[in-house]
Amino acid sequence: MKVCPSCRKTYSDDGLNFCLDDGSVLTLIANDVPETVMMNQSRFTDPNPGRIQDVKTSYGDQTNFTMQPKKSSKTWVWVLLILGAVLLACGGGFGAFLIYVASLDPGNNSSATSPTPTPRTSPSATPPRTDVKTANLPDWVQDTSEFGNTSYSGGELFMSSKRKGFYYVVAATTDFKTEQASTTVTLRAVDNERTNLGYGLVFHSDPKPLQKGYAFLIDARSQRYRIVRHEPGKELAVVPWTNSSAIRSGSAENKLEVRDLPDRIEIYANGEMLTSIKNTHGYAGGVVGLYTGDAINVAFKELEIAK
Repeated sequence: MKVCPSCRKTYSDDGLNFCLDDGSVLTLIANDVPETVMMNQSRFTDPNPGRIQDVKTSYGDQTNFTMQPKKSSKTWVWVLLILGAVLLACGGGFGAFLIYVASLDPGNNSSATSPTPTPRTSPSATPPRTDVKTANLPDWVQDTSEFGNTSYSGGELFMSSKRKGFYYVVAATTDFKTEQASTTVTLRAVDNERTNLGYGLVFHSDPKPLQKGYAFLIDARSQRYRIVRHEPGKELAVVPWTNSSAIRSGSAENKLEVRDLPDRIEIYANGEMLTSIKNTHGYAGGVVGLYTGDAINVAFKELEIAK
């Protein structure tokens, strides 16, 4: 393993000598780096083997879950000019084509295989939900964990990862499936800190966290949200960071909701629908969970699943 001394990007190809971003000479990484700092694979931990567990936890390093950028090619510019000349010669149509090509990103896109979000201006009618199950959040407290902190006080579950740049996920057992259900939770950022990772609601998740599933995350300080999905060792964007006035700023409470419908998943904040996505990567029989990142202390309450 080699690392760039300037941008700190790591490369597994020992035959590579220069950084693909800035051209700096790469240096070897020592083999005695602590595993929890350089973790490349999400792992499951069971800190209380003698206790009946209602939740499972996992931990990830966001900085290690990115793909190396590819050098952009200028070939598409020449193709565009040639096609433009042909279309002009044929009597028009170039304007619409230019708008489409300009919307494409010639660089690397780590979410290229993710489902395309399907924004909706208003929610559609949903079947009535009468069977409501409320999670007993005091049972989600982990007595000891090398990855995150949990505590319960005043009717709220407090969670945070132990290191900035990392995220900490707690997932329920199979009793809390999110399929064909409305899943809601109320949360607040205790200290009104900004985060690059976010915090929020996990759904359609493998009971072993970060293996497969989705997460609906917000950054209240910046009034923005994003949706990600997980694979072993990877966090991929489904909907990138998007600003929304529906998200209350600062340390105010925000109510997040995920409605799973037969043909789509609708995403809400404080009763206002933000977007919808297709369920193409959810875990069959997936469960609910909670997500915190960047060592930000977040308080959760009223985690419910209605069917």
